[in-house]
Amino acid sequence: MVAAIRDVAGVNWNAKVPVDESDPDFMQSLARGLQVLEAFAVLGPAQSIAALAGHTGLPRGVVTRCLHTLAVLGYVERRDRLFSVRPSVLRIADAYLSDRSLSALAQPALENLRDVVSESCSLGVLEGGDVLYVARASRSRIMSIGLHVGSRLPAWCTSMGRVLLAALPAAERDELIPPDPLPGLTPQTVRCRADVMALIDTVRSQGYALVDQELEIGLRSIAVPVNDRRGCTLAALNVGTNALEHSASDLTERILPHLATAATLLGAEFGR
Repeated sequence: MVAAIRDVAGVNWNAKVPVDESDPDFMQSLARGLQVLEAFAVLGPAQSIAALAGHTGLPRGVVTRCLHTLAVLGYVERRDRLFSVRPSVLRIADAYLSDRSLSALAQPALENLRDVVSESCSLGVLEGGDVLYVARASRSRIMSIGLHVGSRLPAWCTSMGRVLLAALPAAERDELIPPDPLPGLTPQTVRCRADVMALIDTVRSQGYALVDQELEIGLRSIAVPVNDRRGCTLAALNVGTNALEHSASDLTERILPHLATAATLLGAEFGR
């Protein structure tokens, strides 16, 4: 399952920021270095030059030079023929994780929500076609993969992802959902693109998304948008539960009111 989710989260249909390489201020070498660094998030640690070149589509010589530069700067290390990311990369995230960042402001609210509902809670933002986890308060490990700040999951089949996609204009949303047939992560996964689009429309109208074992068997989750005072969606907040312990109706009747209250309070906090 770990490999399957990594594959789904990292395939080529993820939307990228449009790049005009004729822009005289665009640094192609920097872009390529970041592309190599980001590849570790999908492939995992201990990667060879060949694997990184295959994933990024860059020539092996370019990947070699990028890795050498990153190693000199302390962002990656080499052991034999394999490269891994070093803790120094956390310096890059430090500005985002500062005291007034989305993550820092949300953490106390997530921990309070976790204690109220006795379930794991997460905050996510849209990053291309993925949900990027920016804050999390865990009760226990529900999924076979561990989720943490920095984790990425495909938006189209996750509760937070559908909430975030529902906030986008239809044309933008359309670009972030993969073509048919959609990958089947579990027997419950909705694999028809049109059906996913219809579900997202429902999320837009009802104000929450409930995903029932589409990402992993045994996992039910419910999510709501975190909106600022103008009604713009800043992030999504969810609660993940064990399907054996909580029915879908339990999520909407018992957990959703607490989730909605926490999202409202968070939205007000972000607007200060």
